Amino acid sequence: MHLVQILLPTHDNAQEPLPREEYGRVREELTERFGGLTVYTRAPAEGLWRINDNYTSRDDIVIFEVLIAELDPIWWRNYRHDLEKRFRQEAILIRAQQTQLL
Repeated sequence: MHLVQILLPTHDNAQEPLPREEYGRVREELTERFGGLTVYTRAPAEGLWRINDNYTSRDDIVIFEVLIAELDPIWWRNYRHDLEKRFRQEAILIRAQQTQLL
């Protein structure tokens, strides 16, 4: 089993709020393809990264998770590229980790 997490920003690179419909679209796409998902949206997580010694960039993010039996890296890479366009981002993080149900 794999736990796949998609970290989506709440604002684009110009700090404009992203359309709520896009999050609903992701919810529908993942539920249709994988049969379910978990979304953490109540309190956005905060992402920080240092651009240089004088500037640290900040993003509020929501996290979409799916639990899948087989990992298809090519499909996920293509989906990530699609999300980057839709959410007007240079890069979106999608990560997967092997997991065991207890």
